[in-house]
Amino acid sequence: MDKLKLAEQTLMTDKYPEFKTGDTVNVHYLVREGDKERIQQFEGLVISRRGSGANQTFMVRKISAGNIGVERIFPLFSPFIDKIELRKQGDIKRAKLYYLRERQGKSARVKEKDQNQNTVRELNRAAEERNSAAEAQEEE
Repeated sequence: MDKLKLAEQTLMTDKYPEFKTGDTVNVHYLVREGDKERIQQFEGLVISRRGSGANQTFMVRKISAGNIGVERIFPLFSPFIDKIELRKQGDIKRAKLYYLRERQGKSARVKEKDQNQNTVRELNRAAEERNSAAEAQEEE
């Protein structure tokens, strides 16, 4: 096997819940300011996912105060991402939701899947269990 692929496999972890474009997520991102570190939360709608393997990224769009849209691109397997919480699952039929940039108000909403809260809780719980099991193995 190629050494590059081996290095990529060590970076890839399975500690996040499964999410796709159209889902609302809360990303806990580690921010360094000088010699201090803190966790900053960024909650919004996933409007795209791209890449494969360890180079995978996803773009999250949130509406800030005054109807200003803020987009941020996160590398999926970054060591600075503390955790990703799945809030809602969207019912969409597109891979990229760039058309939401021009929309405001009710037309910028994404329809939610039926029976959403139970499946979201189960996905978050399963991700937490995988994460705690991985941490327990690292401690041993």
